[in-house]
Amino acid sequence: MKNKVVLIGCGSVGMSYAYALLNQKTSVMEFVLVDIKEDKVIGEVMDLNHGLSFAPHEMNIKAGTYADCKDADIVVITAGIPQKVGETRMDLLKKNHDLFASMIPEIMKTGFDGIFLIATNPLDVVTYFTWKYSGLPAHRVLGSGTTLDTSRLRYLIGKKLEVSPKNIHAYVMGEHGDSEFVPWSNASVGLQNIREFLSEEELEEIYQGVRDSAYEIQKRKGDTSYGIGMCLVRITNAILDNQNSIMTVSSYDKDHDVYISTPTVINRHGVREKIWVSLTQKESEKLQHSIQVVKNAIESAEKN
Repeated sequence: MKNKVVLIGCGSVGMSYAYALLNQKTSVMEFVLVDIKEDKVIGEVMDLNHGLSFAPHEMNIKAGTYADCKDADIVVITAGIPQKVGETRMDLLKKNHDLFASMIPEIMKTGFDGIFLIATNPLDVVTYFTWKYSGLPAHRVLGSGTTLDTSRLRYLIGKKLEVSPKNIHAYVMGEHGDSEFVPWSNASVGLQNIREFLSEEELEEIYQGVRDSAYEIQKRKGDTSYGIGMCLVRITNAILDNQNSIMTVSSYDKDHDVYISTPTVINRHGVREKIWVSLTQKESEKLQHSIQVVKNAIESAEKN
């Protein structure tokens, strides 16, 4: 296998992904960058290639077009109208829906038969329409979902308790957006439930810190890029290395006809299965609310 990845969208998120991919151990052998700004892509490719002698592995990096998707294993899409300060992810709905409505069919005309990995907001809605417009099986279309939110959650808990984030077992679920929630009943530090360490007020403070972190970063530097770039590399490696890793990617929920983030097993085939964890009644209500938020957005986009 070529382990070929095509990146569409070479803005700050796309290039953070590219830089992280080059600097981390990965199975990617061929990496193609595509963007409407062709000169910028050529410059980015030159810059990345000049650092290859310091990279942990060989990689064929080049500028390309949609035609390069034909034999790609993964097409990663970060292209889209960026979120401005004061905007919610849902505010981007019409602009990015229209972009994907024209872009995905063009990619499919190349004969692409791999896996789509989406990181464009509003994430769950855009991932849903990628699936619809591509005609691919749902298990081969996934979004970054709440994987970055989950990493933010583990960082904040770890910082509070002075414990490595890698030993925090907690997830953010639902929409990648304002209706996301933390099922605290399933969160633990080591083998002990999180409520043995933190009060309800502290848990709520951490949750709000996770939910609002992107807005706080955007307010200060304009956008978020490094965290999501590393997140996309992690998902890429889980797919190409057939890891059967559990991550909160945005994957298809056939019962509700929606893409939503719950713990999901991913491997070389894309999504192997969603894992439905045991939730309290209140947590179940939050998940259903989040699903409805995404469904309403999908219906709104379809009407327009």
